[in-house]
Amino acid sequence: MKAYRQVAVIGAGMVGVSTALWLQRMGCEVTLIDREGPAAGASTGNAGIIAAGAVVPLPVPGLIWKAPGMLFDPRQPLFLKWGYLPRLLPFLLRYMGHARQAKVEQITRALTLLLQDSADQHQALAEGTEAVQFIRPGSYLHGYASKQAFEADAYGWDLRRRNGYTVREMTPGDMAAFDPVLAGRFGYGVDSPRHGTITDPGAYVRALAAAFEAGGGQIVQASVTGFREEDGRAVAALTDKGEIAAEGFAVTLGAWSGGIAGALGVTVPLESERGYHVEFHSPNIELRAPVMVASGKFVATSMRGRLRAAGIVEFGGLKAPASRAPFELMRRSVARIFPDLTYSHTSEWMGHRPATSDSLPVIGPSPRLTNVYLGYGHQHIGLTGGPRTGRWLAQMMAGEPVNADLSAFAADRRG
Repeated sequence: MKAYRQVAVIGAGMVGVSTALWLQRMGCEVTLIDREGPAAGASTGNAGIIAAGAVVPLPVPGLIWKAPGMLFDPRQPLFLKWGYLPRLLPFLLRYMGHARQAKVEQITRALTLLLQDSADQHQALAEGTEAVQFIRPGSYLHGYASKQAFEADAYGWDLRRRNGYTVREMTPGDMAAFDPVLAGRFGYGVDSPRHGTITDPGAYVRALAAAFEAGGGQIVQASVTGFREEDGRAVAALTDKGEIAAEGFAVTLGAWSGGIAGALGVTVPLESERGYHVEFHSPNIELRAPVMVASGKFVATSMRGRLRAAGIVEFGGLKAPASRAPFELMRRSVARIFPDLTYSHTSEWMGHRPATSDSLPVIGPSPRLTNVYLGYGHQHIGLTGGPRTGRWLAQMMAGEPVNADLSAFAADRRG
């Protein structure tokens, strides 16, 4: 295996910072490049969950018949900017084409390989840094309006059980005993242990980046447009600040990876799955564990000094501004579940989650330039899977063995 001692990591979100930090610990000289700096995008705005059990893809059998109704129902957490549909349609056809039982089970097995020990991976990554203070191990709850609503999701819960996840069903009394704040809010629930919360995702990633920098790593704020090539290899990243030379490169640009990845021979389609959050500052409610509100498909997470409600799926590309409808739906959903919530003020965020057509990230060497590695496409699990992805990329680039079959994530697969 080729070992690269001088590496440039392009993209300073959760995946990129994890890659840079693990490479540094393996003895590499690393430069981390980002146009805005560490944790500027989805790594800041996510729900803050170490969602080890988020292994069931969104397209499952039967969704194709439900999706049109969801798009036209303003109460449903699925949105589309209709002017973007002509460009989106080829992606959607391939995306929905994976909603077959055999394919869903294959995707779930691959995501289990990536996510099953996420809590441990975060602890290992943050060990010895200031970032460890932001990790709160524990449960991740799902709250349903009724037991019947839970049973309607039986397909996904059965998949998790069959892949080794613990699923503890909860009555309303169980939920109130777990957290008195939840008394009377749900008719049924699920406790998923061995998950956890990052109490401030942006601060967490920035603390990891600070540890990388304190260890001798270099952070450069610049936009990368491509590579200068010699003899079939990349020898420098081309940026708006000049060339940055290295022996090996990692592309971890999230939803902005598509242009560079396409030039490197990747054919797996990539789109932005736009996510939204509303934060309620100085709230009177503090949750013991994050709760997925199944009826609204959003997660309520208590963070430092605020309650964050995050979720919703919108397809609309990278350029269009945020839509008002998702924010308003989120606010109505929060008011329905937490009618007693008080707070000082609110803030809003919209960001771009990188969605591949087969719901699996791209992890490994690029098809055309073998010294350029790729780590992107995690959809809504970038925070969760970032440490493991970063470790895998670092092992590949530092010449260390990866004791896992990563073929499901290969850049030359047909997504």
